[in-house]
Amino acid sequence: MSVALLSAAAVALDALLGEPRRWHPLVAFGRFADRIEQRFNSGGRGWRSHGVTAWIIAVVPLTLLATALSWAPLVGWLVEILALYLALGLRSLGEHVEPVARALRGGDLDEARRRVGYLVSRETAELDETAVARAATESVLENGSDAVFAALFWFAVAGAPGVVLYRLSNTLDAMWGYRNERFERFGWAAAKIDDGLNYIPARLVALTYAVLGKTRLALKCWRTQGPTWDSPNAGPVMAAGAGALGVELGGAAVYHGQLHQRPPLGEGAPANADAIDRGWQLVQRGVWLWLLILCLGAEFYA
Repeated sequence: MSVALLSAAAVALDALLGEPRRWHPLVAFGRFADRIEQRFNSGGRGWRSHGVTAWIIAVVPLTLLATALSWAPLVGWLVEILALYLALGLRSLGEHVEPVARALRGGDLDEARRRVGYLVSRETAELDETAVARAATESVLENGSDAVFAALFWFAVAGAPGVVLYRLSNTLDAMWGYRNERFERFGWAAAKIDDGLNYIPARLVALTYAVLGKTRLALKCWRTQGPTWDSPNAGPVMAAGAGALGVELGGAAVYHGQLHQRPPLGEGAPANADAIDRGWQLVQRGVWLWLLILCLGAEFYA
């Protein structure tokens, strides 16, 4: 079965079922990663070498298992579909961002703040309507890249092993990749590996956003604003996405009690509920475009 058909099947399964409600392998993996971190980074005393060792223990055996299962006769194709389905977060992303937009339209700012708090790590209790919409729009653009497009990319490149390697690495970055006293040294490997795995997908996502939106503005924002962002991958993605939508993102935000003056992203109107919806639609249309490209590629090489 071709990569295009396997990818389409996994996307359809995600649209139909969403994330598993009762038991998700990534939840179990998160608990496993916590135990590894306690072993190798007790009291925040782990060094970079400990972080590398912990990453190998957490990721490599499961990637090898995915490889073996994907090669199994008769059921290998099913393993491929399930691996991508479990790595995707398209429907879940929509289930998280749409309630924010609805709450803003209904004038329920408290509910909008509560809902956006599920999406972002910044403090949301004091956000006004524009800041809530900005946070949600940024999240849908960035999480679309991390939780959807990068998974599709690594599946197309290396099948089930590729997507398992990517998703586990991305999860460890979310758990360990912080620049604070506890994780500055130990989490270095997880952060750098995730940056490397996302480098090409992020730029393909930025290009996708540009093609499907205000192309010239998106390319301009990508070129001029992307490099100003701390993250080498989130910068291009969110700058291009903001430009494609013609909306202003970025700016000041409070993280863990500290005010961070972030560079501006995009150009145009302030963010609002409509910007959240258009960002979500941009991600959805991007998925259809990627599936179409995969199908055309499969036909070309057939």
